[in-house]
Amino acid sequence: MSTLQITDDSFESTVLGDGIVFVDFWAEWCGPCRAFGPIYEAASEDNTDITFAKLDTDANPGVSGALGIRSIPTLMIFRDGIGVFQQAGALPRPALDSLIEQVRALDMDEVRAQVAAQQNGETAAAPAGE
Repeated sequence: MSTLQITDDSFESTVLGDGIVFVDFWAEWCGPCRAFGPIYEAASEDNTDITFAKLDTDANPGVSGALGIRSIPTLMIFRDGIGVFQQAGALPRPALDSLIEQVRALDMDEVRAQVAAQQNGETAAAPAGE
């Protein structure tokens, strides 16, 4: 599966669904973005169960502004509609592969409990033994 070009209008419907969604915030003029592009595209081809999306920050300033994207490329990852990762900077392929595996391994019941606790102003309790 190749990368999906998304816009300010399609961002929300893309990231709020079920499954894993990677979003690369980029711009044509950005050298590191151009260097990361082929790495990101290759990962999308190798991981067809994940949605790999790209949002051009110049053409779509609304979402990037609302999310406080100040540096590109920035990678955001969503799983089941919950943002689970955000980092600026181009990644080498081994680091991207590691992120993919980490996101696949997340216990989403635990993530949802942490989100609920944060929304209620609580701190999530650490699991026993930690």
